[in-house]
Amino acid sequence: MRFVSFKQDERDSFGVVAEDGGIIDLAPRMADRGIQSLRHALAAGGLTDAAAAALGDPADFAEADIEFLPVIPGPSKIICVGLNFESHRLETGKPKADYPTLFVRYANTQVGHRQAIVKPLESDKFDYEGELAVVIGREGRRIPEASALDFVGGYSCYQDASVRDWQRHSPQFTPGKNFPDTGGFGPWLVTPDEVPPWDQMTLETRVNGTALQNGRLDDLTYGVADLIAYISKFTVLIPGDVIITGTPSGVGFARKPPIYLKDGDTVEVEIKGVGTLVNPVVAEALSA
Repeated sequence: MRFVSFKQDERDSFGVVAEDGGIIDLAPRMADRGIQSLRHALAAGGLTDAAAAALGDPADFAEADIEFLPVIPGPSKIICVGLNFESHRLETGKPKADYPTLFVRYANTQVGHRQAIVKPLESDKFDYEGELAVVIGREGRRIPEASALDFVGGYSCYQDASVRDWQRHSPQFTPGKNFPDTGGFGPWLVTPDEVPPWDQMTLETRVNGTALQNGRLDDLTYGVADLIAYISKFTVLIPGDVIITGTPSGVGFARKPPIYLKDGDTVEVEIKGVGTLVNPVVAEALSA
């Protein structure tokens, strides 16, 4: 199943994608339980049952009639993993680490599918990074690696765009990863039963139609189960939390000459079996 968070007529909601591509609104169908968001539906349970019951109904909206929101608009945590493809580590010249390199994003940095990511006024070194997003479906602490995938609610695409010069102001990545509207998240959440095996999942990032990143998801240095097990040792993972798993080689700053995003560009992140996230790029405007 594919689940979306969306806005329609100024109302935020969530739904399931019908076979014809339309959107079935699940919020009214789960309103008797007080559930009004995908994050709350994951936490409450019964999301797939409600979706299965609704899939025989006519779609409530055409895809063209909704505004996609980030898959999880307000997660409790967005934990990102740096240098998690060996090819990307090598192109950055960073030494091998004994543990995953983690940093955080804030919820207000996210935009949805087809929404613009914003190149900030402070920099011309705005870089693309296509990544796989993992959405937690069950609460857990100290989760064993052997059962970690049972805690996954689904997968999505992420554009972890980076403001490179601000990322390098200190050893911590936080400033360069948290400018508003720089993280694309979508188009939808795909349940684990519908994604292919890891060795068949490929990730490609395109800028203006040109493929600049290619990677296979079984090439992650720390796989999804490894990350969930490690992260859940120091924090409680709850439904709707997001883990961004890392980007393959081919990022803009490592190219000769470098390629940075500019106003008018379009970035696509395509993951086989998950979907294609599309975000135009706009330059931040000066305030009047």
